[in-house]
Amino acid sequence: MDHLATASLPSLWDEVSGTQPDPDLWVVVATLVAALVVVVPHRPWRIARNAITIAHEGGHGLVALLTGRTLTGITLHSDTSGLTVSRGKPTGVGMILTAVAGYTAPPLLGLGGAALLAAGRITLLLWLATALLVALLVMVRNAYGVLTVVLTGGTFVLVSWLAGPQVQAAFAYAVVWFLLLGGVRPAFELQAKRSQGGAGDSDADQLARLTHAPAGVWFFLFHAVSLCALVGGGRWLLEL
Repeated sequence: MDHLATASLPSLWDEVSGTQPDPDLWVVVATLVAALVVVVPHRPWRIARNAITIAHEGGHGLVALLTGRTLTGITLHSDTSGLTVSRGKPTGVGMILTAVAGYTAPPLLGLGGAALLAAGRITLLLWLATALLVALLVMVRNAYGVLTVVLTGGTFVLVSWLAGPQVQAAFAYAVVWFLLLGGVRPAFELQAKRSQGGAGDSDADQLARLTHAPAGVWFFLFHAVSLCALVGGGRWLLEL
């Protein structure tokens, strides 16, 4: 089968559930460099950060549902901020886990993606990402949020259905590198903003109020998760 656009249902299932060959090492390195070019300079990061916000708010929403909270809605804003609203007990483990999930979601998604790529599950990764974006779209409550999720999900659909195996592999590796690298930067940005007197109601501050542990403890957790995911996921992607 050349690609999914011409696949019958049985062959489509075989493609999604099966494994695909690993790309050449130069492709893996090239996608790493591309992700660095997007994440490190301010201007491309300012645009690409919207994708990290999608993962961040999606993490809040998913964990809210898993802990028995009622997810009311998600909004995504053009300044790359976002808000996830859920109903339920205002304290307790469920609320704490929901708050923790935001900054940890992008790097953990990247780590999970790296595990799938290391196992040769390129097509499965693309389809899972598309399914998560569709599920998120149902809960988005503002026009800008709908636009960003539709554009992101549409890109995954186009690559999954129309692109050849080499393009799919390059796209999948680029996405995972971006999540791993892009998952590191937001916590540092938030810490810098708080040091200047801003972001007084951040996830770290909410967690401090919920647990009576200093916000610095939660920043340490965010940094530890993102950096460990980057190291572990990077080793899988580079097969070190």
